Amino acid sequence: MSIEILMVIGFCLAAYSIVGNDVPQTLGTFISSNSHRPWWILWIYISTILVVVLIYGWYSSGVGDASYGRLETIPFPEGGITWLYVVPPVLLLILTRYGIPVSTTFLVLTIFSPASLGSMMVKSMMGYAVAFIVAILVYRFVVKGMAQYFAKTRHHPPAAFWIGLQWISTAFLWSQWLIQDLANIFVYVPRQVPFEFLVFAILVFIVLLGIILYQRGGAIQKIIDTKTGVTDIRSATIIDFIYGVILLVFKEWSNIPMSTTWVFLGLLAGREFAMSMFLNEVNKHRTSRNVSKDAMKLMFGLAMSVILATTLPWFYNFVTNFGS
Repeated sequence: MSIEILMVIGFCLAAYSIVGNDVPQTLGTFISSNSHRPWWILWIYISTILVVVLIYGWYSSGVGDASYGRLETIPFPEGGITWLYVVPPVLLLILTRYGIPVSTTFLVLTIFSPASLGSMMVKSMMGYAVAFIVAILVYRFVVKGMAQYFAKTRHHPPAAFWIGLQWISTAFLWSQWLIQDLANIFVYVPRQVPFEFLVFAILVFIVLLGIILYQRGGAIQKIIDTKTGVTDIRSATIIDFIYGVILLVFKEWSNIPMSTTWVFLGLLAGREFAMSMFLNEVNKHRTSRNVSKDAMKLMFGLAMSVILATTLPWFYNFVTNFGS
């Protein structure tokens, strides 16, 4: 199989697996709180933002870099894409099917640059810790009264301005996620992306987004739906805004890729712990159990990434040398 075909296959598999795993995490609260709306309205809105972010990034980078500089330290493989690089997204597809929110950053990028695992891990762990602490402080001391009011009026129709605020916060968060995680997909393409391939990539993304939104998030969405009040458009707005701000801060901090999955689950964990302190409906023991379960899934994904990064290249070289 030619290198060009493997490159396209790798790109499409990565796009499909990462969209299936990460998009429900990023748009999960948006999907849950808008479950009463036709899926295609959400699809058009999200796809429009995607097109704007992709074209702007490609053009503003000097025409060519669709990853917003996140791949500066991860060069394109000298020998091109081989089957070695196609394995991680296939594994990610399997894990996603079982609702395991693994980090695509660790699982995909470490195969291209095992030496970058340490820096990506440090930044991602900091992201989890910062999100966890920020969520506890915000929900315990800043929006405690609002959270209590939301809980009491959850079944009341929200004011019109909350709908506008949520769609704005979703656009902000979605753009920040794209800037962070596009690197996980475009790592399969030469760093200067031809315009024709950019158009192809946009079409692939739009189709995949349609599938995810038609399925209302898929298996990963179940993790979001277990959290307190995420179907409330007001609570979802606050979650999305905090998540987007944290991603923006880490984007400005450095170009090192990081796991948005870790940030997202850190935010939800801190929020649940804070709300368990003042809402009777949030059981402390169940919260601890759910947070521990999510953390175990993250560590499982990290372990898989380390194993792949260390064993797959060795296995690939063994098979290649044995075949020759």
